[in-house]
Amino acid sequence: MKKNKPYFVVEWNDTETDAQGWLVVHNFVKGYTGGGTRMHPSVTKEEVERLAEAMAYKYVASESTTTGGCKGGISYDYKAPDAYDVLRRYMIAMLPYIDHGVSLGSDLGTKYEDVLQIFKEFGIDIPLTQSMKKDPAVLEGIKRYDKLLLEKVDGLLLNDVVTGYGVAFSVDEAWKFNHASKGAKVVIQGFGSVGASCALKLSQLGYSIVGISDANLLVTCEDGLDVQKLIDHKNNYGEMDPASFADHYETRPNTDWLEVDCDVLIPCALEDVIHEGNAQDVKASLVVEAANIPVSAAGDEVLKDKKIDIVNDFVANLGAIRAYDAVIFGLVEPNTQAVIDDIEQLCRKNVQKLFTEAKTQNRYQRDVAFELFKPSKSDFVEYTAQFNK
Repeated sequence: MKKNKPYFVVEWNDTETDAQGWLVVHNFVKGYTGGGTRMHPSVTKEEVERLAEAMAYKYVASESTTTGGCKGGISYDYKAPDAYDVLRRYMIAMLPYIDHGVSLGSDLGTKYEDVLQIFKEFGIDIPLTQSMKKDPAVLEGIKRYDKLLLEKVDGLLLNDVVTGYGVAFSVDEAWKFNHASKGAKVVIQGFGSVGASCALKLSQLGYSIVGISDANLLVTCEDGLDVQKLIDHKNNYGEMDPASFADHYETRPNTDWLEVDCDVLIPCALEDVIHEGNAQDVKASLVVEAANIPVSAAGDEVLKDKKIDIVNDFVANLGAIRAYDAVIFGLVEPNTQAVIDDIEQLCRKNVQKLFTEAKTQNRYQRDVAFELFKPSKSDFVEYTAQFNK
């Protein structure tokens, strides 16, 4: 199936370091587009293009009628002492686009509060189109959204749980579709806000989290890990503290995460962590993509041949953008429970629709998803439309 090319790609080169970055807009919808900004040494232009495309599909899956998909990417070490300064200079370079409907948020290696701080320094609350800036209902929605960002769910900030909880609901719906049994064993790769909140919600839903890996190590326990305790002791980079582990926990190199016996596998961090060289090692019968594009094209062919069920990224991890749209555009009541309930309903509906259609057609879920949630071609930014009048 032929896919649309990105609407435009902008390259940025830092003036103070060797950092390089890109802004990729896959499409505009009503002059608006949204996506996070990723910072990691491995980021490439091609990766950002793939992420922007995934965002375009994700907005369709989130039932948005207002937003296309974009992505920002910075090739730099997010742990470096000057990482915030690099992010700030990147955002300054992107201000002409941000001021006309390119809504950049946070992603792997960046914090949303840092992005908002940079925006506010330059008089921007949340990036909007010209017409949105004049809409009282949208402006009131932003106030509601800002207030909700300060509230907590299960001890975690709302923005730190919406994506992970949505993934957990997607896991639960997919597992129940083909399995009557409860208490499936889960391995999670990546323990930032998405991995941690996903693990927490799954444990609340009765799943056994038998393995979690982060940037430093893999911890396993056949009887299930105490997720809440691991969250309480992790550092700002989402890394676990071995000093807090129970005596019966086993620690191993983080490269061993595919060796742990499990029913459900959830990659929550980098792209292409499942690839041609290791996809045969996947033991799970269900893979749910909490990270964006965590399975390479060649690795995906292996999973398909192995008849492993999959919930792909833009179906599973849409919680954050759905919360944004639902609150700002008044689709739900502005309280945390209403936001979580809305995400759960949408994720479960999409997974049920995807798995039912895939079963009916006897096809791989990812192939069906690309048809069910195909985005439209790009329209114009608003100021371009004005010039053409």
